[in-house]
Amino acid sequence: MKRIVLALSISVVLVLLLAGCGGGTPKVDWELKITGAVSTPLTLSYSELAGMELVDLNDVLMEKSLGEDVMTSWSGVPLETILNQAGAGDYASITALAADGYAIEISKDEAQGAIVALKSSGEWIVNVAEEEGKGPIRLVCPETPANRWVFQLQELQVNE
Repeated sequence: MKRIVLALSISVVLVLLLAGCGGGTPKVDWELKITGAVSTPLTLSYSELAGMELVDLNDVLMEKSLGEDVMTSWSGVPLETILNQAGAGDYASITALAADGYAIEISKDEAQGAIVALKSSGEWIVNVAEEEGKGPIRLVCPETPANRWVFQLQELQVNE
């Protein structure tokens, strides 16, 4: 009888632990393609990106073209990690393409410290009301004004 109670207690604890972790990753149907001057073109799903090691960028000045500049915090996968995984060598720039057709070329220098952000101020971008329509992922380049950041990021083309 003691074994049954112990087994049930352990099961309950495991369920509670898993439920506590379960605020987890949102289910999002999104892909990021890495193309161009790479040895291994990639397509990463949202869940694959969310499963990678995320880094935090805290107190990043978001210089806006309209409105007041604000300090922001982001969490995401370092751009360098993704480019290395795709086999990008010594590149000159990347072209970031958004779902709405917006595209911008970002030099290698501007991309220093950049991340593919999945979280804004600790919350998944897809769950942040102020970010509605701007997710689920965003290219955040802390060395550039925010008008050069790309939301709804779908593709990174690596340029030699």
